[in-house]
Amino acid sequence: MTDKLRLTWDQFHQDTKILCTKIKQAGHFDKIIAVSRGGLFPAAIVAYELDIRQLEVINIIGYDFDQKLANPQISGFAGKTDKQTLIIDDLSDTGRSIELLRQRFPAAVYAVVYAKPQGLTAPDIYAKEIDDLWVVFPWDNER
Repeated sequence: MTDKLRLTWDQFHQDTKILCTKIKQAGHFDKIIAVSRGGLFPAAIVAYELDIRQLEVINIIGYDFDQKLANPQISGFAGKTDKQTLIIDDLSDTGRSIELLRQRFPAAVYAVVYAKPQGLTAPDIYAKEIDDLWVVFPWDNER
């Protein structure tokens, strides 16, 4: 992937608010698990917009700089989940990270701001489908 999609803070915030609208339509949620690191940003916005005060973090490492890792690694602790738990990330690229998390947290609802074609079916809720480009988020350092 040589082409890149560069997002501004304003665009990301607007798209995350679209995600909030879709989450509201999907039901009531009382807990968020943010997938660190990229999911920390949308999880904070969703938590404020939907007044969800219970927020936890789990870490999944799926990239090393601009390279996807063959086997993403999950670390950290997240407690009990149920159908009122949202697991939030910034992007579903291939869907592999969500598949791994579903094995650990099958009852949770998965939401992402952006979904690429290959990862489109992995989340339960997404704000926007995007092309298969490398995404440069506002918080990223371009290398």
